[in-house]
Amino acid sequence: MTAYRIPATGDPGLQPERTSLAWVRTSLAIAVNALLALRAGFVAGEPALLAVGALLFAAAGAAVAVGAVRRRQLMGETLTITPPRGVLVGVAVTTLVASAVGVASILVEGGR
Repeated sequence: MTAYRIPATGDPGLQPERTSLAWVRTSLAIAVNALLALRAGFVAGEPALLAVGALLFAAAGAAVAVGAVRRRQLMGETLTITPPRGVLVGVAVTTLVASAVGVASILVEGGR
């Protein structure tokens, strides 16, 4: 996948702001889920949930960092259309791992 760069029009409008807010909302949602996983882990005494909570906090931090980079790209001299491949692969792998751990925790809890 190649990142396409085009010259900025000079007036990006509200796109950088909307993009930044979307990344902030995403990172907040991930952080809230991290807190819920940590709480459930502490209450139930499940170390796996604590690990999931820590992983989700790391993902929230990554989302904040990616959002900041993306906003800077949108406000710069050139627009980068496609995010780097590493970011897409990292987000996809993290999402799959978090989903698998969530499903596994439900199955383990349901089996008790």
